[in-house]
Amino acid sequence: MPASYQPHTVGDDDHERTMSQTVDTNLSAAEATVRHVLDDKGDDVVWIQPQDTIGKAVEVLRDKRIGALLVKDPQGALVGILSERDIVRRLADTPGQTLPQRVEELMTTKVETCTPDETIVVVLRRMNDGRFRHLPVMEEGALVGMISIGDVVNYRLTALEYEALKLKQLIVG
Repeated sequence: MPASYQPHTVGDDDHERTMSQTVDTNLSAAEATVRHVLDDKGDDVVWIQPQDTIGKAVEVLRDKRIGALLVKDPQGALVGILSERDIVRRLADTPGQTLPQRVEELMTTKVETCTPDETIVVVLRRMNDGRFRHLPVMEEGALVGMISIGDVVNYRLTALEYEALKLKQLIVG
């Protein structure tokens, strides 16, 4: 065994740990809401207009490192959503001709939304059943954010890590 290797010992865990959540902010999955996810993630929303090209949409998706864009009309109303999946399907149907097409030709116009007060368990069930990964968040008719399955998973993983740490502290002492 190399001389640099040292096995884990009880004293290795004695240093102070930092936590991104507290007992007050850590909620069970049944109690956590979309608002909690948005509080962690932020409420930035990236959008595009229906008249823009798929080429422009692809550039925005790439540059922002996201998987879907909300589509707003010139008055700012939500009129659709465009995902990477929508684009890939059209690429298969119209190879070499997709990028000049307009967003409105590919976007999903029947947009599922949620509210900040819905629990993440309910929202995840809707996303899973509907087979979509992004969900705009509306409050009193206004767009206040968008969450993805990845955002919810990240929120839940952080909560689980915190719960495991608290259990370990209770057991060890």
